[in-house]
Amino acid sequence: MNHQRASSQRGISLIGLLFLGVVLACVAIVGAKVVPTATEFMAIQKAVKKAAADGDTVPAVRASFDRTASVDYITAISGKDLEVTKVNDKVVVNFAYDKEIPLFGPAYLLIKYTGSSASGYN
Repeated sequence: MNHQRASSQRGISLIGLLFLGVVLACVAIVGAKVVPTATEFMAIQKAVKKAAADGDTVPAVRASFDRTASVDYITAISGKDLEVTKVNDKVVVNFAYDKEIPLFGPAYLLIKYTGSSASGYN
């Protein structure tokens, strides 16, 4: 006969399981709020690269970005928020913006997004 003692049993208690469930639920809620902003950032990055390739003047780049932004439902920034420069006769578009995500009460999550048409994600 092989008897196991109660002290040698392993596992998670009910309190531990409830605590783990609450932590996982909080992470899932924050993740659900962050994913749309990350998706919008990727759409902005794509639109900025397209605008830099399409335009050769500042107004043309901004107009191209605004057209793409209206189709892709980009609301975080507009063409007037873009910094357009020329480097070695190549149009380079930079952008930066902050996104505040309300968590609960007075607590917010602040994400600072920056990007450029010259490289990948900054």
